[in-house]
Amino acid sequence: MPRPHWSYPLYRLMWHGLDLVFPPRCGGCGNHGSRWCDDCQSKVPLLSGTLCEKCGQPLTNDGGMCQACTANPPAFKTMRSWAAFDHPVRPALHTLKYRRNVGIGDALAVPLALFAESLSWPVDMVVPVPLGTKRRRERGYNQVALIAKPFSLLLSLDFKPNALQRIKETRTQVGLSAKDRHENVDTAFLANTQIVQNRTILIMDDVSTTGSTLSSCARALYKAGANDVYALTIARALSHHGLHQV
Repeated sequence: MPRPHWSYPLYRLMWHGLDLVFPPRCGGCGNHGSRWCDDCQSKVPLLSGTLCEKCGQPLTNDGGMCQACTANPPAFKTMRSWAAFDHPVRPALHTLKYRRNVGIGDALAVPLALFAESLSWPVDMVVPVPLGTKRRRERGYNQVALIAKPFSLLLSLDFKPNALQRIKETRTQVGLSAKDRHENVDTAFLANTQIVQNRTILIMDDVSTTGSTLSSCARALYKAGANDVYALTIARALSHHGLHQV
């Protein structure tokens, strides 16, 4: 792994200080002592076998692209996910998203950065998928940015949360079909040309189901002049893990 940005030790020091004042519980299992314990790390359901070369969906054949990507290729160059959206990753992300366990973002950034390094993508900028104004006001933070910021510091990449904005208040993707997910986020994002032009960008989200949101983000980034756009998520929802319950 490259040398972390000089500010990363200060960022970690802040979280260690908070852990001393407010003893943490693991986001995966709830046990006291750490924000992400070694036992949960050992149980992470990594995606294995042959993956779609475009979206990272596990395949049952020898390779190439999955049926969905063949029929309607997403805009990003390629996408990968660190794990399947199953225990213990699923409860950890839910505590971050719905229970204000903001510290788990920093903890999950470490294994995610190691995974990203193994991909050897030539990216130079990290952009988190933005929330809409209403949802950001309700939640008070963007859960993806809480992972993406320490992730970018670990890999010494530019972190640009303002490079992309959501210009359409979309419905939640939970429970929508693949077609409805695509229509829901179509033209929902606008990228800042001054920030993204001629850059190779890593767009990040917490969970991918069909890749519609990330593909829509990629289209906006390309329209604004980005050279290439790669996509990375913490988890990938699979059909046998409750595909439409993300």
